[in-house]
This record gives sequence, structure tokens and C-alpha cells, in this order.
Amino acid sequence: MTYGAAVGDRSGETSQEIGPLGPATPRPRLFGKLRLRVSARFDPYLLAAAFFAAYAIVSISRYLRAESRSWDMGIFEQVVRSYAHVQAPISDLKGPGFVILGDHFSPVLLLLAPFYRLFPTPVTLLVAQALLVALSVVPVTRAAARLLGRGSGVAIGGAYGLSWGIQGAIDFDFHEICFAVPLIALALEAVLAQRWRSALLWALPLLLVKEDLGLTVAAIGLIVAIRTRRVHQATAQIALAVALVGVLAFFVTVGVIIPAFNDGGGYDYWAKLEPEENAPGGALLNGAGDKLRTLLWLLVPTSGLLALRSPFLIAIVPTLAWRFASQDENHWGVFWHYDAILMPIVFLALVDAIPRTRVSLRPWLRAYAYHLPVAVLAAALALTTTRPLASVFEVATYKPTPASKAGARALAAIPDGATVEVNVRPISQLTRRCRVLWFGNTAGLVPDYIAYYDQALTADTLIEWAKQMHPSATYKLKVHDTGYWILQRTR
Repeated sequence: MTYGAAVGDRSGETSQEIGPLGPATPRPRLFGKLRLRVSARFDPYLLAAAFFAAYAIVSISRYLRAESRSWDMGIFEQVVRSYAHVQAPISDLKGPGFVILGDHFSPVLLLLAPFYRLFPTPVTLLVAQALLVALSVVPVTRAAARLLGRGSGVAIGGAYGLSWGIQGAIDFDFHEICFAVPLIALALEAVLAQRWRSALLWALPLLLVKEDLGLTVAAIGLIVAIRTRRVHQATAQIALAVALVGVLAFFVTVGVIIPAFNDGGGYDYWAKLEPEENAPGGALLNGAGDKLRTLLWLLVPTSGLLALRSPFLIAIVPTLAWRFASQDENHWGVFWHYDAILMPIVFLALVDAIPRTRVSLRPWLRAYAYHLPVAVLAAALALTTTRPLASVFEVATYKPTPASKAGARALAAIPDGATVEVNVRPISQLTRRCRVLWFGNTAGLVPDYIAYYDQALTADTLIEWAKQMHPSATYKLKVHDTGYWILQRTR
């Protein structure tokens, strides 16, 4: 017998090898299997760590290149900065002294205050968002691996982390919905594991993330009630009570709490649901093409339409309802951050649907369900070539641009603590050290400086705008550098 030949029945519980010094110590085969299982447990966390790094690179590099896409980043930094200094949550970008609870109900932002106090920079918010969104990869991957096997679990977890909705949120700087993404994923994972109490407990904190998510809490409560109505009637009743709490919380926040902090005494976003007088058709039919494309994007590359076989899709209804009822075109499409909270719902609906589909009486449907995890991963990888995460592999991502260098030089002329009126690009570069107001919305407050980015602008035009907005003041051009314009008040 040659050295290294196995002795004994290959199907037995132990194996033994003959070495130069005699028989080796018997090694239980079960130990090898256990070792494999232990290593598989780390799959969700390794994926999450990789995505955290990628998300952070995309967000932080965008900030360092001064390429913020909206004023939201500045609004949230002002709010978190207020909380960090134990003050009312003021965002001057929404209006001087504006309490943000009169706009959206998001007290969850308080959780970021201690970290911002230690690291007072927008990067703190971006890192927190990258971490929270990456954490949602864990329950999605874990649930898929538990029900479908390790390979399918990793494939679906990877597809989820690469999904266009998640990448859209990461590409949008910071938004409070980053707290909702892992909460929804954890709640629906608990439903799949039949941990009903955990599912409801994970859902309830959504009430503190944003006012409309009360309806998502209600939807998750309804899903639990559907799953337990025949075998755990007491649990079903509790789930329905949670659903009712979610609905009531929605109406209390938009009808009482937000109006109490709003200068106009109302909820400003009701106006977005009112169609224009000359709008053709009903409110829901406006932008029908965009809305249909959004539905297809939600269901086809993420689940191959198989998510339609799961009641989990009930949870996407509240968000899609207000978005499609809105007359703001930004809400209809697949841009910005709006689809991030829908991604864990759709992917876990896919995980929920596959096991039942794999025992279908239709052979083609069984085969479809078996191959779908790899297919959605392939679709996510293909789409990523034109999505934000592709920039992780581009050298330009890690280099400052001429505009970002110019911005650093120009904005350095503004001293700390100054009051500055700005448009989008300078916002997140100034909010940590200045009082920043939105251009044209200072409510009579005269700023010390005006910082504006527009490569096509002229000094005369900007000074004329300043005269019109602040007739009692006089401004002079202090800096002009590669599209950045800085006016300083002289009187």
C-alpha cells in the first residue's frame, strides 16, 4: 500500500492514513463538516465588510471631490451637529432657525450625535450610512443561506449588496433612510425564521426613522399576521395590533407632531399629492411610463419576477403608493435614494418564494427557481458596470479634481463661524464650520459671504443677484477660481 492511502470504508465515520511513522490519529469526518459549517457562518459578515469598504469609498471620495448632488447632506449635518451640541435640531438650509421636526420626523438621527461630537465632519455621516447599509447584507445573506444553501445565500447576498437601489442611496450622499434598510432586512429575516416577536420588535423602530415608515411597520405587522393566523392566533392578533400602531403613528406624526414644529402649522408634503389643474388624466396616471419602468426595475433584475409569489411584497406598497401619488417627478423614477428601503423587501421576498417554487409541479419553474440566485447575481454584476460601485476600480476616484482643488482654495477664504449663503456644491464643505443658508432663502438674514458654484456665471450677474436679495448690503468679489465664486459683504 502506498503512503497516504485511506484505510477503511469511505462511508464510515472515521478515516485513517498510513504515514512514514505508522497510522495517523483517526479523524472524524464529522469534524470536517462542522469546520465547513463554522466557516460558512462568516459569509454574511465577510460580504458586509467588503460592501462597507466599497460604499465608504464611493461616498467619501465623492465628498472629497466636492461632488455632492443635493442639499440633503448639509441639512442632515446641521441637524446632527445641533444634536451633538445638545440643541434643538435646527437646519438653517431649510430656513434660518428651522426646526427639522417640522419637515420630517426622524429623531433616530440623535444616535449619530455622539460620533459627530468626536468627529465633526460630514465623513462621519457617510461612514455611518455605509456601515448601516452594509449591515443589511448580513440578514439577507443569512436568510438566503439558511433556506437555500450556502452558494445561493452568497449569490443573493452579493446581488443584494450590488443592487441598483442600494447603490443609488450610496451615491446620494447621506439620508436618514440608511437606518431603515437594516431594520427592514432584520424584521423580514425574522419572519422567514418564524421568530415572530423579533420581527415585530425590529419593525417598530422604523417609527423613529421617518414618518411614512409607520405604514411600512403596518405592512410588516400584516405579513406576520398572515403567516401566523392559522397556527398562532394570539401572535396574529399582536401583529395586527402592531399594524394598527403603525397606521396611528403615521397619522399622529403627519397630523400632530410635524405641524406642531412647522411654521405653517401643517405637513408640507401633502402639497406634492395635489395634481396640477392642467395635468392630463388622474394623479396616478401622470408619469405612467416612468412608474411602470420603476416597477420593472424593482422586480426583474432583482428577482426575475419570482418575488411576486411572496406576500412580503405587501411591504413595498406604502412607499410606492406615496411615490406614485406624488406629482413630483423625482419620486417616480429609479434615481436618488428612494428605492433603497425596497431592496431588502424584494430580495427577501425572492428568498421566501424560491423554496416553494423549487417543489413546483412544473419542471421549467423548478429549474428557473434553482438557477435564479446565480442569475440575479449576474444581473447585478452586469448593471454595476455603469453604477457607482464601478468607480471603486477607477484610478480617478482616488484623485482630487481641478474643481475640488479650486473649491478648497476658494472656500478657505471664508472664516470659521461666518454666515454663508450657498448653492449646492459648497454646502457640505462649509456646514461643519459655518452657518450655512440656502441661496435665496435667508428670510431677511444678510449673510457675511455668498459662495456659489457655476462655471458659466459672471461676477456682475452674481453681484446683481446679491443686490436684489439683500438691498441693504453691499458685496464685492473676493475669490473666483474654476467655477467657484465668493462674495464678501462690505456693508
